Amino acid sequence: MVTKQFSGSPDEADLRRADSLAREIFSDVANKWALLIIEALGDRTLRFSEVLKEVDGISHKMLTQNLRMLERNGLVERTVYPTVPPKVEYTLTEPGQGLRGTVHLMCDWTQQHLGHIEEARGRFTSPSDGTPGPLRTSVRT
Repeated sequence: MVTKQFSGSPDEADLRRADSLAREIFSDVANKWALLIIEALGDRTLRFSEVLKEVDGISHKMLTQNLRMLERNGLVERTVYPTVPPKVEYTLTEPGQGLRGTVHLMCDWTQQHLGHIEEARGRFTSPSDGTPGPLRTSVRT
């Protein structure tokens, strides 16, 4: 599917259309690595190796791919210094800082509700074989 290029005011953008640029942006930034990279950068400037240390579990390849994607979308600025070896730093742009506020809220929400989600998953999964349990619905009278 070809992404429809956006032209016009933000109010005219239909975010629900399958060919919307917004869908592509959502897909890019709404992944665990992008969210964690944005949170790690915060209001700091970090070198690649520092971001790699901050985001536990991310591979070199995934960090590279996500930093490139965030740079492509104008959310991260990459600065290369002409030194030997080359020094490369990453920082959030103004739109990236704006997104960081939302990411930070999502991180806070996740920490606040971890216990509830863990309990719900425990109720959903059958303890004997790990398969999903019966469909449970709440009935209110």
